[in-house]
Amino acid sequence: MTMNHYVTLGRSGLRVSPFSLGTMTFGNEWGWGAEQPVARQLFDQYRAAGGNFIDTADMYTNGTSESWLGQFVQESGGRDQLVIATKYSYNAQPGNPNAGGNQRKNFQRALEGSLKRLRTDYIDLYYLHTWDRLTPADEVMRAMDDAVRAGKIRYVGLSDVPAWYASRAQTLAQWRGFEPVAALQLEYSLVERNAEREFADLAVEQGMGIVPWSPLAMGLLSGKYRPSGDGRFGEGRLQTVAGDPAPGFDRFTERNFAIVAELERVADELGKPMAQVALNWLAGRKGVSSIILGATKPVQLQESLASLEFALPDEAVRRLDAASAPAAPFPYYMFADVQQRRIHGGVQVASRPAGYAPATVISASAEA
Repeated sequence: MTMNHYVTLGRSGLRVSPFSLGTMTFGNEWGWGAEQPVARQLFDQYRAAGGNFIDTADMYTNGTSESWLGQFVQESGGRDQLVIATKYSYNAQPGNPNAGGNQRKNFQRALEGSLKRLRTDYIDLYYLHTWDRLTPADEVMRAMDDAVRAGKIRYVGLSDVPAWYASRAQTLAQWRGFEPVAALQLEYSLVERNAEREFADLAVEQGMGIVPWSPLAMGLLSGKYRPSGDGRFGEGRLQTVAGDPAPGFDRFTERNFAIVAELERVADELGKPMAQVALNWLAGRKGVSSIILGATKPVQLQESLASLEFALPDEAVRRLDAASAPAAPFPYYMFADVQQRRIHGGVQVASRPAGYAPATVISASAEA
């Protein structure tokens, strides 16, 4: 598969590249991004490779990401060729509770701001960025649908929400005739596999394409941080915050370095960079439509874009699966082979009749 081998986003008809260009690194306001000439080079490089799906958010680098992207798109003259995704939810006005959150008031405020910064009259995919734990799903889905009907957004997405919330939102959309959710943006990588617990099945059953963010676990799987040799902690974003990591940045754990060690062995055996193997593994997971790639250097993006130009052997997939397998808390341990053997009477049962996809074959032959 190459970058101009497009896939549909979930059950929608929207065609997107298998890799999306993440622009959270456009701007150096946070101390580790790219300056404008490099950001423009990354944009041009992605477009030259055939990519059409670009991801940003209203608060990335305090608005610089959207502003630069809008400038690049306008100067390139390729707006209709691109699928631009952005998000809302975060607050840029301390002391004003309605300048953040998922509610309709902030939705409309944030949408108008993004349209101006992106220099466009419509956004292809608009995400709720993070659940605020307050706003009802029906308010969000009605606001999204109103914006679709007004022509300001084309497709609806949810990011960083619980599975039950996404399921309720999609059910409301189906029941009330709102624009359905086309995409779920979630953290997903060899290090973070909790999306497989609920979201993968939800996405397939309800027609939502999973768009993973941080597919290299904030650089941990890139080869910068190896347990072999003397370069255990390498140099990069994770190292700069290692002393006092924010939630989600605490990656230097024994489990994670065990995953990195197995990834390094597999990559060496295949003669491929670690980052390419990690991205290739993720591209084959259930429900995944397009993976967000972030980069601060053209060489990083070039390497990542080549990640689908080879097939990962089944044995390599099994090894990576085993090394990164997350714990199975309740109720998931109840779905193991031993329980299935007792439920299905020792025979294999398919969850779909022949000819219907995707089919899940449940093996019940394992010994207790």
